[in-house]
Amino acid sequence: MGKMTSADISTVDAAAALEGWHRARTAYVTGTHGPLSLVFTHWGVAGEDAVAEETARADWPEHVIFSRLQRDNIDTGELEHGYRIWDTRSPAQQAFQGIGSYGYNPEWVIDAEFEYVDESRFMPFEHLRDAGATRGLPVSGDIVFTLNGVEHRLAAFDAGEQLQLVFADATSGSESYASGRFLFVPRPAVSADQTPGTRFPLTLDFNHAVVPPCGFSNQMNCPLPPASNRFTEAINAGEKKVIWADGFSL
Repeated sequence: MGKMTSADISTVDAAAALEGWHRARTAYVTGTHGPLSLVFTHWGVAGEDAVAEETARADWPEHVIFSRLQRDNIDTGELEHGYRIWDTRSPAQQAFQGIGSYGYNPEWVIDAEFEYVDESRFMPFEHLRDAGATRGLPVSGDIVFTLNGVEHRLAAFDAGEQLQLVFADATSGSESYASGRFLFVPRPAVSADQTPGTRFPLTLDFNHAVVPPCGFSNQMNCPLPPASNRFTEAINAGEKKVIWADGFSL
């Protein structure tokens, strides 16, 4: 066997790190507040008070976990209160057998740029369980890169210190989750007085693409890929689909 090159060593190290990342992902999805544990989501009527925890828990076993959430009504913008019930003994937890994934693929580690547009820009994203309606999400810039000679301009919404990219590709619905996958990347630090059009370097590592929460629980409502985020190429990197025991489906 010939001597390993620095590129070979880098690939081996990256593959080993990815294995650790996959283990962490499994620990998360099977955890107390992981998506496999989510068995119920309730949203109240806009403008009404939140449901009392005692009332929400009434029809559930004592061991379940209760949490609150809120959002703006999709039509009026009024505040809606909601809650979730989490159960680590859920049918999905019991049927879960792992997350199918591709091996490490260095071809899908891509140098890109974040082109700042406007902190106050919101773009419409359709969500899986909103019957075709859209919700405005903050997209302060675009991710730009060239792939096979074609420039791509992706919409990734701001999620705190990260950018959340929702994408589909030629594997969606066959090898990978039908509704698309997520990729999180660190959001470049943009100062308040930054000039629109300024670009910041970033790396898209599709080896860290994940099955969205709605692939683990039908109580999740995930954003769907906009037209700009649908690749004709097969992105054979990252997670594929959830593996269930025979006979189980969400």
